[in-house]
Amino acid sequence: MNRPDQAEGPMGPRSFPANRFFSLRSKFVLFFSLILIVACSTLSWYFVEKRREAMIDNLQQLGAILLTSVVHNDHFRFAGLIAEDRATLQQFTEGLLAVQDVVYVVITRPDGTVLARQTKGTRPSSGSLARSIDRPLYPDPDIATQYVHSSSTIPHMTRLSISNSLGNRFAWEEQVYDFAMPVLRKGHDATPMPPFSILLDEGNTNASTTLLSGVVQIGLTDAHVKHELATMISNIFLLTALIIATGMLGAHLLTLRITKPLRKLADVARQVAEGQSPMPLTPSTRDEVGQLTSMFNLMTRSLQERSLAITGNLATIKHQIGQLTTLHEASAAITRTLDLDELLNTVLQLLMANLGFTRMLLVLREPERDSASVAQVAGVTADIVEAARHLEVPIQNDGSLQADLLIHGKPLLILSLDAVSNRMHPSVLALARRTGVTSFVAVPLQSHNQILGYLAADRGSQPCTDEDLHMLLTIASHVAAAIDNARAYSHLEELTQHLEQRITDRTLELSIANERLQEQDRRRSLFLSVASHELRTPMTVIRSFADNMRDGIAGPVSDQQVTYLTRIEHNLNRLTRIINQLLDWSRLESQKEVLCLKPVCVEATALLVADSLRTVAAEKTIALEIVHEDGLPAVLGDPDKLEQVLWNLIGNAIKFTPPGGRITVDFQPIPEGFVQTCVADTGCGIDPAHLEKLFQEFSKVPSAIPAAQGAQLGLFITKSLVAMHRGSIWIESTPGAGTRLYFTMPVCIQTDRLKTEG
Repeated sequence: MNRPDQAEGPMGPRSFPANRFFSLRSKFVLFFSLILIVACSTLSWYFVEKRREAMIDNLQQLGAILLTSVVHNDHFRFAGLIAEDRATLQQFTEGLLAVQDVVYVVITRPDGTVLARQTKGTRPSSGSLARSIDRPLYPDPDIATQYVHSSSTIPHMTRLSISNSLGNRFAWEEQVYDFAMPVLRKGHDATPMPPFSILLDEGNTNASTTLLSGVVQIGLTDAHVKHELATMISNIFLLTALIIATGMLGAHLLTLRITKPLRKLADVARQVAEGQSPMPLTPSTRDEVGQLTSMFNLMTRSLQERSLAITGNLATIKHQIGQLTTLHEASAAITRTLDLDELLNTVLQLLMANLGFTRMLLVLREPERDSASVAQVAGVTADIVEAARHLEVPIQNDGSLQADLLIHGKPLLILSLDAVSNRMHPSVLALARRTGVTSFVAVPLQSHNQILGYLAADRGSQPCTDEDLHMLLTIASHVAAAIDNARAYSHLEELTQHLEQRITDRTLELSIANERLQEQDRRRSLFLSVASHELRTPMTVIRSFADNMRDGIAGPVSDQQVTYLTRIEHNLNRLTRIINQLLDWSRLESQKEVLCLKPVCVEATALLVADSLRTVAAEKTIALEIVHEDGLPAVLGDPDKLEQVLWNLIGNAIKFTPPGGRITVDFQPIPEGFVQTCVADTGCGIDPAHLEKLFQEFSKVPSAIPAAQGAQLGLFITKSLVAMHRGSIWIESTPGAGTRLYFTMPVCIQTDRLKTEG
């Protein structure tokens, strides 16, 4: 059994909080009572304190009024005090003692001699606060003598305690307020002073003087005041207690009005938590508690409806989980094999086992024959399987079920076989009746907008439902994809076999072609080498005979013959350059060039090349200048290749610069760790449209000086040599204004990097 603070929930016992020591009602009553007690006590104390202060002020005003009225009474001053008539003084003292709060009256001379005194009691003894007869209730003598020399007409007050000391140690002990005032009169020098009179003003003897005739003291007690205060405090205490009790009772009733519905709500909430269906609560008020009760009833109904909905959803989710499990297992089976027969058999068995179908049929479309045949059947006897294997139905748009499935792609839910017998192919209808099918569902198998066949199932004697149709529709897309993949894999396997054979044949052909190309390349290199060598020998003989004829060794030579011989020499030089470029290009193509890197001074190499070409430049009156640069670092390069680069660039500048032009070669280090060389000329320039293909082999770029063109391999060779040094080369040219060609070479500090990259 569960404890009282537990309840059975859907997930087991549910714990509720144990009862607290203080309930909400007790806390509310206690809190309200504390506030009420503090408020009432504070107000009562404030009222009593203000009332006490007012009564004390009234008492003090009474003493001042009595004393002032006596002192300013002429009969008292002249007939009583000055004349020292004791009967008159006794009469005045008795009249003062008739006042309720007056406890003593003392009349003294200026020297302190008592003329009259009377009291209503005595001071209390040292052991009691009650008055005793052993000590008269009079003020101390030194209190009176301090007023002898005072000329003030205002009463002086001193508070005395009826106890052993003059302090206020006890809040409720009787206090005596002593009032004293001198009796004064005015006189002149000629007027004789009465006996025992004291002259107060001795500084001016001609003016009138103020004479002190005596001192009157009266004592007023606050016993009656405190008695009234005690009575008032007791009444206020009773009234405050009544108010507090009434407030606590009201708070109790109010909290009871609130907590009683809350307890009912808590009881209903507990029943809801335990899964019960409690009765609706009836709101007892129209305030917030009543609104809370109404909203709680609404919430309870909503929770009950939601619980019913959750129960239904759980059943739906459970069913869908089973469907998803089937789908997952079917997908797993699909991914395990690509054999079509094994795949279809596995899927049909899974669907029958998990979805509860009795029989299943899978029909595939044969596009070549425009017909459909049974690919797989499950849940039937062997003879029906054999009959289904030989079943083939033509596909025609004749309004039949076959047309709806295989042409229009419509899913079908057939509740009665007899109702659609006229729309079924006779052989299919005969097979269905033989199997015992009365109701079935069928869905098309579509993949990539193509209908591959259809999938059909039934539940034996039970009719099929829309849920069966929807489930088959979900499965159909996966089955169609699996069939498509299996067919694609089969085709791919056939294609792969043919492709492997074709690749083998093509590889053999490419191998033979590669051998032929290598042989042709070898023959081309051999031909260029042999041709250049064989051409150089007759060219040397021709050059030798031409030089001998021009020098006159074979006899006198006319001017026209000298011109012809000069042209022969010029063309021989051109042919030599072409042969050398072809040889360089051949070596670059065969990647036989090897760099011999060492520190090289670009400026010194340029000077050497310039000295060799200065004669050619002088023939065209071209100024060739090498600009000196201080502190130019050495570059890391092959001296022969660097000389060849400068020879090609400076030689090209001389060829394409008209007579009277200028060629400048300058150098400068750049921050990237390179030395930049610039060869600038004032030649014919190059069209910007041809700059991109200028460094290509056999570029055929047109020139303003056609006679200066060769095989157009020089700049291609130059760029290749610069690239081998990890440098770069570019050109800037303006037609008619000249050309500036730049290239860079790395400085010596990059030796290690170049060797690593090389």
